[in-house]
Amino acid sequence: MRLFKKIITISTLFALGTIALSGCSGDKDSNSNNATSELNNSSGEKTYGGTVVVGIQQDLDSLDPHLVEAAGTREVLFNVYEGLVKPTPEGDLVPAVASDVTISEDATEYVFTLRDGISFHNGNLVTVEDIEYSLKRCAGMLEGQSAPLTSAYAAFASVEIMDEKTVKVTLSQPDSEMLAYMTTAIIPKDSDKTGELSGTGPFQFVSYSPLESYIVEKNPNYWSEENAAYLDRVEFKVIADSDLAVTQLKSGTIQVYPYMTDDQALAVENDMQVLAGHMNLVQALYLNNESGPLSDVKVRQAISYAMNKEEINLMVAGGRGTEISTSMFSGFEKYYNKDLDSVYSYDLEKAKSLLTEAGYENGFDLTITVPSNYQFHMDTAQVIVEQLKAIGINATIEPIEWESWLEEVYVGRNYEATVIGLDANMTPKDIMYRFETGNSKNFINFSSPAFDEAFQKAVSTINDDEKVTYYKEAQAALTNEAASAYIMDPPLLVALDNNLAGYTFYPLYVMDMSKVYYVK
Repeated sequence: MRLFKKIITISTLFALGTIALSGCSGDKDSNSNNATSELNNSSGEKTYGGTVVVGIQQDLDSLDPHLVEAAGTREVLFNVYEGLVKPTPEGDLVPAVASDVTISEDATEYVFTLRDGISFHNGNLVTVEDIEYSLKRCAGMLEGQSAPLTSAYAAFASVEIMDEKTVKVTLSQPDSEMLAYMTTAIIPKDSDKTGELSGTGPFQFVSYSPLESYIVEKNPNYWSEENAAYLDRVEFKVIADSDLAVTQLKSGTIQVYPYMTDDQALAVENDMQVLAGHMNLVQALYLNNESGPLSDVKVRQAISYAMNKEEINLMVAGGRGTEISTSMFSGFEKYYNKDLDSVYSYDLEKAKSLLTEAGYENGFDLTITVPSNYQFHMDTAQVIVEQLKAIGINATIEPIEWESWLEEVYVGRNYEATVIGLDANMTPKDIMYRFETGNSKNFINFSSPAFDEAFQKAVSTINDDEKVTYYKEAQAALTNEAASAYIMDPPLLVALDNNLAGYTFYPLYVMDMSKVYYVK
C-alpha cells in the first residue's frame, strides 16, 4: 500500500458513516455539519486578524497532549498540536507532520516520511528524532516508563529511524486501524525532561491560568499557508456555569460557546447564530458493574427497559439527538449494529419483572454522580431520576466538579452510576477498547468473555467484512449484558457571534478555530 491516496482509502473504511453522523440535527437530513456552518455569514468578506473568546465548560486536565484524558481538553489542544496525520471535516486522514505514509499489505509496518521544512512553534525544525521520541513516549518505550500513554500503542513492537527523513513503526500484530491513532501530537525530543511542549499547529501557546483561561495566538510560520489561521488570538475561557455563559454571550464577553442545551439555544437564537451538529459522543447512564445491585445483569437490564430514550431526547435535546442502543456511533453506519435498537424498547412491566427476579421487587437507592459543569448531562440525569421512580428505584443526583469526576469516577471507580459522553478517534476500535476485561480505562468494570473474544477478533483481522461482523458481535455483548444504559449521540449546539463565520464541524470531538474568521 503506497502513497497517501491509499491511506485515505483505509481511513474511509471507518469514516464513511461519520459524515452522516455529522448531519444537521434539526431534521436529521443528509446535510453535513460543514454545510450547516458555512451558512453563517458565508456571503460576507473574510478578514484576517482579531481576537475571539470561546467559552469552554471545563478546565484543561493537562497541558501535555500525551497525558490528556478529557475530550474537552483534546479539542482545545487540537489547535496547537498535530500528529503525523490529522483529520478533516469530511472524515478523512491527511498528511500533517508526515508528508507520506506507506503501510505494508499485512498492516504490520507503517513507514512515515517527515515533511520538509516543518518547524515547532519554538522555531526548531522537526526531526525524525522528535517523531521517534513522541511515538516511543506514547508507547511506553522510553527508559523509566512502565506503561503506554496511548493504549493502542501497546501493539508497537518497535519504532525505528530509517534515515533523516523516515521513521518505521512495526506492530506486534496486524492492525489496519492504527493510522487513526497517528494523530498523536509530535513534540520536541526529551520534552519530559526539558518541559518544552512546543507544537506544530496553526496556533501556538501563549498562557494558561488554571480554572480561568488558555490563550493561543496565530502561528506565523505554519507549514500550510492554505490552512493557516485567520484569527490573531483565541482565548478559551473556562465557564463552568452554563447559565453564566449565556449571559456572557448576550453581553458580548464571549463570542463562541458550544455544548448548549436546547433551552439555552432558544434563549440566544435571536441575538446570534446557533449552529447545529452532533457531539460525536456515546452518551449513556454508565453503570458500575461491580457496585451493589448493579452487579446483577437483570438489574442493569431493568434500568435499560425503564429508560425512555425518546422522552429524554425530546426533553433535553429538543428531539435533535440521535438515539443509540450500544457503545458505537450510529454514524459508523457500516459497523453500528442496528439490530440492537429493538433490544430495550421502553417496557416498565418487563423492567419490574426483572427487578423482582433479581430480588429487588421494592427497588433500591441509586446515586448518579454527574459532572456539574455539563448542564446537558445534568438535565439528562434529572429526567432519568424521574423515569426510574416508575420501577421503584430511588435515584438521586450527586453533582461533582469535573476534576473530582475524573479522580473519583473515571480513575477511582468510586461511584454507582454516572451520565457522561465518551468520545472516540476515527475508528470503531477507539470507542470499544475500554470495555475489555481488565483495561485500565474500563471505568464501568465490565467483564464479558463474549465481548473480549469478539473485540480481539475485530482488532486482529485486516479483512473488513470480518471486522464488521466481530464489532457487531462485541456491541451485542455490551447491549445484551446491559453494560450501561445507552441514550444518544447528543446534538452539538454552538452559539456564534453574528460577526463571525467559518465554524466547522468534524466527525470527531475537536474545535478547529483556524477556520473561524470575522466578516465585513
